[in-house]
Amino acid sequence: MKFVDFAEIHVKAGDGGVGCVSFRREKFIPKGGPDGGNGGQGGNVIIQANKQLNTLLDYKYTKNYKAPRGEHGLGSNKTGKSGKDVLLKVPVGTLIRNAMNSEIVADLTHDGEEIFIAKGGRGGKGNAAFATSTNQAPREHELGKAGEERSIQLELKLLADIGLVGLPNSGKSTLISVISAAKPKIADYPFTTLVPNLGIVRVDRGRSFVVADIPGLIEGAQRGKGLGVQFLRHIERTKVLVFLIDGTAADIRADYQVLLNELKLFNKDLTEKPQIIVVTKIDIIDEVKLKTIKRLRLANAPSHFISAVARNGITKLVGEMWKSIGRAVTMKPDPPAHHRRAALVANPSAKE
Repeated sequence: MKFVDFAEIHVKAGDGGVGCVSFRREKFIPKGGPDGGNGGQGGNVIIQANKQLNTLLDYKYTKNYKAPRGEHGLGSNKTGKSGKDVLLKVPVGTLIRNAMNSEIVADLTHDGEEIFIAKGGRGGKGNAAFATSTNQAPREHELGKAGEERSIQLELKLLADIGLVGLPNSGKSTLISVISAAKPKIADYPFTTLVPNLGIVRVDRGRSFVVADIPGLIEGAQRGKGLGVQFLRHIERTKVLVFLIDGTAADIRADYQVLLNELKLFNKDLTEKPQIIVVTKIDIIDEVKLKTIKRLRLANAPSHFISAVARNGITKLVGEMWKSIGRAVTMKPDPPAHHRRAALVANPSAKE
């Protein structure tokens, strides 16, 4: 399935039904009173997060969504049927923005969480609602109110505990394939990873975490070079960043600075996240160079030296990831559930 993490769509809720003008027509009652029913409520457009989905592909090609209008009122004081709601399902982690001003409308981070993105119009009143002691045969009625209408942007940000960051061919895909059941494409050339990959890492029974691997970054990514910058949004939610540095590189410190600078240019908050430094491919580094590398202090963060292919240092690294997640959660707990609930944001331009 093709991975799509951004789409812009237009939604229109249903209009309310028209109120009915009607009078009772019964045998032996030549002049019956008004009995026109109200129009039905227009259908709503609802967006719901679904953990079974992992792409916005459907919304890339189908751009317009419209809920049915409410049915018109009928005689005998019958209210028209309400229009059916339209339910749009999106992956968990989808951010919804107003396309006009990029204002965040909702952030759906939990399975089943939903928002009424466009509310259906109220049905118009029938003539029975206008009857008074002085106006016993009204012919007044109301048209239904227009349903809300808006253009919105859907932006998917994957939910993961650990984000893997590295230059192309630094070993990210190999690592995630070793520590989880994920099977990304792996080859000995740059830009093998073209889309983000998620893997579930099981520490032991009952304990696991999610790792996100994004395409490799290169210097100048913020100026449009390479692929990784397109997917940096997917590590914005992670609790810990793991920097993978190719141990065979000519200048390890320079490579680390390239990664750090690109993250800072994209979102400086990323550089404030807890870090783990991982030097890869130690199985093909001579002992003299390895000793030199181990003496380097790239950052004030735990350092690990691994070979994913040879499975060297993997167990200790997974343990370090788990401990770092625990520390990050303790430092910054998630907000209460009632604060996470998405609220209805009314369309300011909708008619009352």
